[in-house]
Amino acid sequence: MKRICALLALLIFVLAATQPNRTNRGRTDLMQGKTLYNNQCALCHGIEGTGGKGPALNLPKLPRAATPSALSKVIAEGIEDSEMPGFWQLNEREVRQVAAYVRSLGRVQNVKVTGNAARGQTLFEKQCANCHIVSGKGGVTGPELTEIGISRSAAYLRAAIVEPAAAVPEGFLVVSVTTANGQRLRGVRVNEDPFSIQLRDAANRYHSFRKAELKEIKKEFGVSTMPSYKDAFTAAELDDLVAYLAGLRGEK
Repeated sequence: MKRICALLALLIFVLAATQPNRTNRGRTDLMQGKTLYNNQCALCHGIEGTGGKGPALNLPKLPRAATPSALSKVIAEGIEDSEMPGFWQLNEREVRQVAAYVRSLGRVQNVKVTGNAARGQTLFEKQCANCHIVSGKGGVTGPELTEIGISRSAAYLRAAIVEPAAAVPEGFLVVSVTTANGQRLRGVRVNEDPFSIQLRDAANRYHSFRKAELKEIKKEFGVSTMPSYKDAFTAAELDDLVAYLAGLRGEK
């Protein structure tokens, strides 16, 4: 009996001694994960995961990474056919640390969006639908916005409306070309390889050129074909439009 009591006492002592170490390791991993996140991820996903060019991560459940292993895989390998690269430079432990920190962001309260989404939808249909598709309806000269509320923060959306050149989405690089006979054409790059380039002009017409036959190709980085709507909306209307866009998450 005395031997059993002694063994139980020893077990309790060992558990008590190791628990703080595990807690300290967990805290250290979160701190290191935060540092790695701020250095590698915050530029796109925002400090504390509030979102920016990349989607917000301060959610209880991430749409594309619902489990810890899935999140680690996304961090390490990226997402094919998206703007999310794989972070091959991180070792396995660093990936786990970043994943742990990202999961902890789900406890952060999301920023509430002011404005009336219903009024914002009316504004969108009048001012924006000619260029942007939502749920299969609209124009194609601008990016599709059906799920924009998942991939972009409200702050990013507001900036894109009032100063489009500061938030040019990937895949919408403006290019100007001059042909051998002096004809000039400007549009959004659709595709490019070492020998040719394809553009879509403002009238939604497609043009293909062999580079060897062009006098000049000018890529206009930081330029958007979308005009600024800074003076087109009142402050209240801008709030309404942002509220509508932030609520676009693909649900039917």
